Amino acid sequence: MNSKPVHLAVYDTFADWETGHATAHLARAGHDIRTVGPSTQPVRSIGGLSVQPDLALDDVRPEDSSLLILPGADLWDAGDDLAPFARKAREFLDAGVPVAAICGATAGLAREGLLDDRAHTSAISFYLAATGYGGGERYVDADAVTDGGLITAGPTEPVAFAREVLQLLGVFEGEVLDAWYRLFHDSDAAAYAVLEKAGAA
Repeated sequence: MNSKPVHLAVYDTFADWETGHATAHLARAGHDIRTVGPSTQPVRSIGGLSVQPDLALDDVRPEDSSLLILPGADLWDAGDDLAPFARKAREFLDAGVPVAAICGATAGLAREGLLDDRAHTSAISFYLAATGYGGGERYVDADAVTDGGLITAGPTEPVAFAREVLQLLGVFEGEVLDAWYRLFHDSDAAAYAVLEKAGAA
């Protein structure tokens, strides 16, 4: 397992439900989750949760991380407040460190040009097209997509998003990963036996 922490971006209006499956199961597997805000001042999620970031964005370096997770937020489509997080994503990807973006964060990455040359998905194709980005031909109508070290997913797919994250970091693979997804996405009770047998329940 990578001993470097996973960095979860948090900012005002972040969608707290979109990354919960990913971070919870990463933490249960022994990954250290560190929150990253615009500063270390508290932020408030869409759900009204107050979170005090562990680190400020300027203090996060790709070489000290195993993954940067960017949740959606109303602010992604309300101006340029979160553009520094998209620029940090570029820094991570350029350094070969993966990034996972869901919902509105995909639009932020589109504006930064990070989806122009990678297969990707989001809420729907015309949502990203409205950003004026150049990657429309690389859009994939799927629950979640991983390409070139970048995971993308739409707002209704937090479990598929987590599946890609867990696979990328080697938490689960093969039939265990499939069982995890079937249990949490489809409520398939038979999948629990597979996880229990693998010691992953």
